[in-house]
Amino acid sequence: MQQQLLPDDYKVNLEVFEGPLDLLLYLIRKDEIDIYDIPIDRIAEQYAEYLSLMKMLDLNMAGEFLVMAATLSLIKSRMLLPVEDQGDGEAEGDEGKDPRWDLVRQLLAYKQYKDAADTLLQFELRQQNVFGPAGGLLVAEEDLQEERPIGEVGLFDLIDAFNEVLARAKIEPIGEIEPIRWTVPDKIDMILEMTSATARIRFSKLFNPDSPRGEVIVTFLALLELLRLRQITILQESPFTEIEIAKIGPAEADHLPPPVIGGKDHAEPL
Repeated sequence: MQQQLLPDDYKVNLEVFEGPLDLLLYLIRKDEIDIYDIPIDRIAEQYAEYLSLMKMLDLNMAGEFLVMAATLSLIKSRMLLPVEDQGDGEAEGDEGKDPRWDLVRQLLAYKQYKDAADTLLQFELRQQNVFGPAGGLLVAEEDLQEERPIGEVGLFDLIDAFNEVLARAKIEPIGEIEPIRWTVPDKIDMILEMTSATARIRFSKLFNPDSPRGEVIVTFLALLELLRLRQITILQESPFTEIEIAKIGPAEADHLPPPVIGGKDHAEPL
């Protein structure tokens, strides 16, 4: 039998977890898809792959993710059916015939409110504890272009990077059950030691090329735990580039907002 990869008593409990619409927006941006012409087959397949990874990591996944998976399957099946002819001769518009339209409307509305909320949050974070000569808040325009803080590289970015590393990891041969050789606390110590030695470390450097899948999974869980505890920050130079990790001190952590885990959207237009 294969050795057990994860201890039964270890679960990742994330403070903030964004939902299925965030994952769909992430996949749309990642593949540069036209939101008005979503390839349901491809998106549904990628969505299912992310859900499988989240289940494998034993993340506390909300039921809405499974509902969205069923919705994508329903849309996919409806798109295989022939479009019914309009009996009264009145044109209803392409959106009235396209089974994807309700999902597109949800995504557009959600993105609009999410972008507005993100903009307000950025101003709030920049303006706190910054005062002008007359006591008013003062924000320099260049400050808005600063590096993204903790939380803006979401869980979906991390899962995407994790999946790439996992695909390269060797699969251990089936044999006798062996004791678990890696623990989350051990990997937490390793990550903290690595981030203490340098200002930043690339995500891929956390994993040895010869590491088996079990070690890769435990290392990733340790990274999530450190992020939840706000002992590290995760950054990207630009969307979908390699993730970098840096250690943060207790004083800095006190002034950071709670980490948002779950595919925080970037500002590029769809």
